[in-house]
Amino acid sequence: MTNATTLSPTPFGRVVTAMVTPFDASGAVDFVLAGRLARHLVDQGSDGLLVCGTTGESPALSWQEQLQLLQVVRESVGSNAQVLAGTGSNSTAEAVDATREAAAAGADGALVVVPYYNKPPQDGLEAHFRSVAEAAPDLPLMIYNIPGRTGCAIQPQTVARLMDCPNVVSFKAASGTTEEVTALRLACGPRLAIYSGDDGLTLPMLAVGAVGVVSVASHVAGPEIRSMIEAYLSGDGATALAQHEALIPLFQALFATTNPIPVKAALELNGWPVGPPRLPLSPLPEAMRSSLAITLNALRQT
Repeated sequence: MTNATTLSPTPFGRVVTAMVTPFDASGAVDFVLAGRLARHLVDQGSDGLLVCGTTGESPALSWQEQLQLLQVVRESVGSNAQVLAGTGSNSTAEAVDATREAAAAGADGALVVVPYYNKPPQDGLEAHFRSVAEAAPDLPLMIYNIPGRTGCAIQPQTVARLMDCPNVVSFKAASGTTEEVTALRLACGPRLAIYSGDDGLTLPMLAVGAVGVVSVASHVAGPEIRSMIEAYLSGDGATALAQHEALIPLFQALFATTNPIPVKAALELNGWPVGPPRLPLSPLPEAMRSSLAITLNALRQT
């Protein structure tokens, strides 16, 4: 067991927005709008942008579309933000190839999700992530644990064994529990930077050692989320708690059905024509859209 009382570094900043992928009226990726949205998110307080994660609908994108999106976002924000690429797959060979391509395309890091559907045992997960890490040894990696999507979870002890890979630097914790952060810190020590993978758990996870959030809500509440984190880090817990509580209705609305259906609707309501998600995801039902509009209006008035 490792002493984890030391604070962790922040390799990708405090607020990383998991970007949606805009589509035009024909259903094609709107690369021009993606570039505009990327710059807007940075202007609104994002330190980093994640391209082609779950929120970016990576399962519905071709590898060529994903690579082009990475290139567009990288060029659009320049050195003003860190850019991560979602390069995970349930095929180790595909994840290795995608991670190498992301490194060559100028990504600052890669988000690599636990392989889905296959349900590998822990030794298989260790071998999978080790293969990806060794394929692009100069590219910082963020392991992504989201068992609700993948049907499989990587255990803290498995992550600890991967810490001998110098580029395994961060972890997106999306199991829905703050206990995951503590278990990871105790197993892996402070070198592993843990990010909340759930907007609603950002403040609780900060309290037990997380360094920031990979956020969906920052598409429409970037300044508010950054302010909450900065208030907590400055020692103003009361202000951070008040801001957390004010944001909870938005967090709940954005996860009332499968992500990224609600956040794409929220962007549309805010004047960003990002289009509906690709099938098999479907547009937000009208009743939920109306409720979301009320939540967004209330947020603007606070």
